[in-house]
Amino acid sequence: MHFTSERRLDDNTLERRFTLDDIPGILWTPAAASAPAPLILLGHPPLGLHKMYPRLADRARHCAAEGFAAATIELPGSGDRARWAAAEQARADLRQALQAGEPVSDEIVDALILPLVDKAVPEWQSALDALLALPGIDGPVGYSGGVISIGVRLAVVEPRIAAAVLFAGSFVPLAMFEEARQVTIPLHVLLQWDDAGNDRQAALDLFDALGSEEKTLEANMGGHTGVPQFAGDAATRFFTRHLS
Repeated sequence: MHFTSERRLDDNTLERRFTLDDIPGILWTPAAASAPAPLILLGHPPLGLHKMYPRLADRARHCAAEGFAAATIELPGSGDRARWAAAEQARADLRQALQAGEPVSDEIVDALILPLVDKAVPEWQSALDALLALPGIDGPVGYSGGVISIGVRLAVVEPRIAAAVLFAGSFVPLAMFEEARQVTIPLHVLLQWDDAGNDRQAALDLFDALGSEEKTLEANMGGHTGVPQFAGDAATRFFTRHLS
C-alpha cells in the first residue's frame, strides 16, 4: 500500500489516498483515538470514486465521529481503471433495455454483476489485508453499502467481516440468492421504496433469503439517493453495537 496524499477534513478526520497494486483507494481515520479503531469498508456503485466522493466522504465522517476508520477502493472497470469488453457490453445491453422500456433479462444481470463480484471481492480482501496491517486500525470489520451482491459475497467468504449494512438498489443475479442463504453475520439492510432503478421485489426476496439470525430491513420512502439521515444514524448505531 502506497499513500499518495494526506489532508485533514473540516471535522479533523484524516483522509489519506492510496494505491494498492495500482488500485486507487481512500482511508479515513478519526482525529484522535485512544485505542485502535474498528474498520468499516465503504461499498459503492461502479460509477468511479471521483463521482462518488462527496457521498463516500460524508459517510466516512459519520464513521469517524463514532470512532471508526473507513476505507474504500475503486471498483474494477470504474474511474481510471482499465475497462473490460464484457462489462462494457453488459452496460450497453442494460441501457438499451431500460431505454426501450423492456424488462432487464437474467442474462444481462448475470453479465453485469457476477464478473464484477468475482473481480471485486478478492481486491477488497487484499485491501483489508493491507489496512489491518496499519497502526491504529484493528478489527472487527464492517461492510457498508453496495453493490449488494459484493456485500453478500464478502459476508460469506471473509471471516474478518463481523457485521454489514447492505444498500438495496442494484440488480441481483439469481445465483446470489443461494449465497445469501449462507450469510450468518448480523445485517442491517436499507431499501429506498421508490427507487426507480431497483427491483423492489427482488430486494425483498433477497432479504428473505439471507440466512442471518439477526437481520433488519429498514425501508423508507424516496428515490435512490434520498436515504434520510435518520436511516444513516440507525446504520451507525448498528455498527456501534457490533463493532465497538
